[in-house]
Amino acid sequence: MGHITFAPKGVCSVKLDFDIDEDKKLHNVKFVGGCNGNLKAIGKLVEGRDASEVADILRGNTCGFRSTSCADQFARAIDESIQ
Repeated sequence: MGHITFAPKGVCSVKLDFDIDEDKKLHNVKFVGGCNGNLKAIGKLVEGRDASEVADILRGNTCGFRSTSCADQFARAIDESIQ
């Protein structure tokens, strides 16, 4: 599948980079901006995991008053990438 760069909307992070391999596993997840420690943790937790499963877990997560979150935006990026 390759390398994906995604511009999140409605959240503090401004860029999301990740790779999806031929088995649809996630690698090298990196957020730019946002809650640094939490977003690094997401990257570590999802490394090597199935992209669809990760999207299912993260989809719909909100942040404060926002109707989305960096995790939800990651799910949206995955959904767009594996269609």
